[in-house]
Amino acid sequence: MDQQGENPDEVNARGYWHANLRLLGILMSIWFLASFGAGILFRPFLDQFTIGGFPLGFWFAQQGSIYVFIALIFFYTWKMHRIDREHGVDDD
Repeated sequence: MDQQGENPDEVNARGYWHANLRLLGILMSIWFLASFGAGILFRPFLDQFTIGGFPLGFWFAQQGSIYVFIALIFFYTWKMHRIDREHGVDDD
């Protein structure tokens, strides 16, 4: 128990979940901006640029958001492994 009467394991668990939820919030915001933002909200602006002969807004709506999502999955696994090690809950 620490000075405030909290179990150190509870403090560590709270820190772990706070870090996990913060990471999820950031990554979900990025995915929202890439899929809904770039594919729908910002499409008129992005359509003035092209990738492979297609307007950029169309490209994000059809393929770009999927690529961003896959990159976010890899980043999430890498970052969660680091968070797991910091809080002593890794499998290694």
